[in-house]
Amino acid sequence: MAEYPTEYLPSEDRNPISNDSGPGTGLKDLLPIPDNADIVTDPAKTLGAATSMSQEPTLSHALALDDHDEKGLAQQDHDHEVLDLGWNEEKKNIPAPLVGGLQNEDLWMLVRRFNKQIWHVKATVLPPPGGLDLQNADQQEFTPDKFRAQIERLYMTVIVSLLGVYNHIARLRSWRERKRTAGFAAAYFIAWAFDFIVPLLTGTIVVLITYPPSRSFLFPPAPIALVNTSTGGIQKPRAGVLGSHDSATGAPENHKGEAVEKEANNFVTGIASVAVSSATSGGTIPEARHEDDKTKVPVETAMWTKMTPIMNILSDFLDGWERFANALSPTAPFPQETSRLRIAALVVPLFGVSLFVTSYMFVKGVTFGIGFGFFGDPVISASMDWLNKAYPNWQKLLELRNTLLKGVPTNAQLTLTLLRLGEAHNAPIPPPPRITEPAPNKPKELTTEHLDSTGEEMPLGATPAEIQNAVEFDPRVPHELSQSDHAAYEKLSHGKKKSRLLGIFRGGVRGMVKTAIGGDHLRAKATGAQPAKDRLGALPAKDDPLISGPVEFKARYDGKKGHVYITKKATIPAIGFSIEDSTKIKDRLGIENDELRPIWSVAIADIVEMKKIGGYGWKSKIVIGWAMGREVADGLEITTRAGEKYKITAIPLRDELFNRLVAMGGQKWVSW
Repeated sequence: MAEYPTEYLPSEDRNPISNDSGPGTGLKDLLPIPDNADIVTDPAKTLGAATSMSQEPTLSHALALDDHDEKGLAQQDHDHEVLDLGWNEEKKNIPAPLVGGLQNEDLWMLVRRFNKQIWHVKATVLPPPGGLDLQNADQQEFTPDKFRAQIERLYMTVIVSLLGVYNHIARLRSWRERKRTAGFAAAYFIAWAFDFIVPLLTGTIVVLITYPPSRSFLFPPAPIALVNTSTGGIQKPRAGVLGSHDSATGAPENHKGEAVEKEANNFVTGIASVAVSSATSGGTIPEARHEDDKTKVPVETAMWTKMTPIMNILSDFLDGWERFANALSPTAPFPQETSRLRIAALVVPLFGVSLFVTSYMFVKGVTFGIGFGFFGDPVISASMDWLNKAYPNWQKLLELRNTLLKGVPTNAQLTLTLLRLGEAHNAPIPPPPRITEPAPNKPKELTTEHLDSTGEEMPLGATPAEIQNAVEFDPRVPHELSQSDHAAYEKLSHGKKKSRLLGIFRGGVRGMVKTAIGGDHLRAKATGAQPAKDRLGALPAKDDPLISGPVEFKARYDGKKGHVYITKKATIPAIGFSIEDSTKIKDRLGIENDELRPIWSVAIADIVEMKKIGGYGWKSKIVIGWAMGREVADGLEITTRAGEKYKITAIPLRDELFNRLVAMGGQKWVSW
């Protein structure tokens, strides 16, 4: 193993303090200090171009290659070139667990959100901060789709978590769980009487960090939708049934996390609707701008210019939030104790100091700091100038991802590591199963993992009968509408007149779409127009199954119908495009690339950039998908070290192909 980013321990050796083993678990990793200072002492240092996972690995690569104690099916050794673990199977037929220590539903939830978040990656030769690649570029490209994805991510990670915190506060204040609330109150007022509040708080934080079972004991779990934030008691979920445990509405779901993802989507749509409604002045058309209006262009330019830094700030904040969450509750194959002990090591001194620091000393120290910050600019400025000259990039060395949270992944970095784990064993992780039917209105099973109490108290202070009544589906619940509004909504949504009008309109749009598709075929054939070629096949035939992968993927190149294939048995792992029949490709895989007769072929190690693209714009994609009742297939643009670009279009499993390519090689990626 390479020395960068840390001194990896062999799998059989265990850290005597954390009891963790494997990459990233050395004694040095327990300390909140950078693995190295190259970014300051040697800012021009590069790692070179890796041709495999084992060449100058990041922590992510090393974890994927490591021999883990608990193994799933994707971590088993086998004799196949590529082991298909159920790429085209129903969820019930896919073996479990695919990854040791992780349920398949949790794995697929991470992959689904990874597909929405990561659009554009470039390979870098610079050492990645904190030992993990797939960091965000300093200046990401702004697009409305990316910004929407970040807002949805904000809802799923931050807002839902804060709702859970608020629920716990409401439960404690309600006194419905009397013994628990009495215990909290007694501890607080005893500490208050003896000036022991800060030691109590810091000591509790240390326990919560280092001993996870204490979290469910002090703060018993309960589904967010089941808690009434006003009374702290039980309530009927807003969806009329408890069909999910981690969503605010309790809406039913086919897959774990699906309800929260739909809520996030509707959250962004709601914000957009409010903005549009506000812009139309209550339904009236805004005044037409005069030609001499000199405010329009400057204001719009300023807004679009500031959107990129706003998105970057939001992205960095969400990355930090996810890293803290993954540090406190690590997911395999990342170390389980190292990051927790590192954070606790910073809180323990605060606990010790708080035993001796009086409230008077604390106030004096804070007020001195305020005064120094206000009046000490000459000293502060001179110190900063000296640091910037003597140690360029010193700020990056002190970033949390390099110190306290080094080696702790964001959810995207965690997902990439899991994908690499499958690729390291030639067993690609199967994509999340597709279920088009709506989720049934059935309550989710409640266990102590989802609803519990401290001691012998009843959860939420409710009887079993009350809990059962709350979680069962009740069709009379008007779903957050008054009875009159609900009746109007039913009439508006299901009226025969509206259905007929909607059907006529949809049929008209369908006809326009078919005409446009036919025009693209004619233009592509007659003039060779590239935009027309890029749109060919983007709308697959209605009876065309999505069976594809993990070796070959239906696609088009330059308008030609064929398959992208990935081979690892050849001399050099490569990706290519062939117009041969799919069965012939499968039969011929494993022989030399030049015998496959591809239109083009690229070594995986030579890929330096990948970007998800669409033949249609996002607005057209929504309209076409609605009118035709089919999902529009998007494309992928691949760039090599030699600067060659290959644009593959009409790929039904575009995200799955992207995930295989991003996880296979030794590249250190940056997200753009």
